Formats: sequence, C-alpha cells, structure tokens
Amino acid sequence: MFRNSRQFDADPFTDLLFNALLAFTFLFLVALMFLNPPAKSGTITPKADFLISVTWADNSPDDIDTWVEGPSGELIWFKNPQASLMHLDRDDRGMANDTLLIDGKTVINPLNQEIVTIRGRPAGEYVINIHYYNSKTLQPVAVTVYLAEVNPALKVLHYATHRLERVGEEKTAIRFTIGTDGQVNNINTLEKSIVQVGKI
Repeated sequence: MFRNSRQFDADPFTDLLFNALLAFTFLFLVALMFLNPPAKSGTITPKADFLISVTWADNSPDDIDTWVEGPSGELIWFKNPQASLMHLDRDDRGMANDTLLIDGKTVINPLNQEIVTIRGRPAGEYVINIHYYNSKTLQPVAVTVYLAEVNPALKVLHYATHRLERVGEEKTAIRFTIGTDGQVNNINTLEKSIVQVGKI
C-alpha cells in the first residue's frame, strides 16, 4: 500500500528561528498593552482639603448665594469664583440655570446646591456666609450648610440648617480657623458681615 504523503526532515535552525519570532511577537504585544492602559472613563479626582456644601429645597426658584472670606480677607462669590486656594465650583441660581438639553430632550435638574472647595490649608480664619440674593416666592428659605474635611479622610466638621427670612438677608453659617499645623479649630457661628452689596 502506497502513502500519498511526503516526509520532511526537521531543520533545527528553522525551528529555532520560528520560536524566536513567536516569542518576540508575544513580548511586543504585551509591551503594547502596558504602554496603552485602558482609560478609566468618568473618573475625576480633584485635590481638595475641605468641601463646603450649601443646599436648599429642591425645585425652589429662589437664589441663595455663598460667600467665603479667607485668611487674608480675599472673597469668593458668584462674580469672583476663585481666590487663593478657594474655589466656588458651582453657583446655583435656583431654577434659572437648572434646565439641560440631553439627547434633544429638556431635562430639569431639581437640586439646588452650591459647592465651595478649599484646595490647601493656609493658616487663618475662614468665614462662610449665606445670602438671600433673589426670590420668586418671597418666602423664607431653609438653607443647610455642610463643612467637611476630605483629605486625607472624610470628616464632617459642621452641619446646620439656617433660615433666611427675606431677600437681602445675610447670615454667618460657619467660622473656623486653620492653625499653622493644618488642624481646624475654633468652629463657631459668630456673625460677621462679608457680603459687599456694592459689588453685586
């Protein structure tokens, strides 16, 4: 019986060359994977040491403003959202800026919240005031103010709700001091006016 196949002699040099080529290709692909790691979508890690949140009733058309005075007398507010290491990250105007267009549909964000971050620990006193800037309802507004230390771990330093009775009213929500050691002390609510009406 005859076989219809041919026998080939193994060439050691060809085998060695082929195996070396396979190993080189594999190492090249592994190196490419490490050079281009997959992107982590939606991950934002801004550096902040303190976070101040000012909130009032969802869907309220009334406009509450946050004013912060730093250790050197610098002020942040809606017309000056950054001073030194303090940042007004979100200015909320009630319902005035809560309409979004997503995929051709109008969506209303009901949340009323202003966010201030302090990205560092400059020593001195900080004053956080709330100001009843504008009203559509002409009603008193309950405003919750939250102060947290977020670096190196989350620690709530103050949480309280204040009542603003009328347009133009200003109230000191929190005063605190950062010492030269970076530690927070002397948290209080002693009144101090920092809203400069002429600037508005």
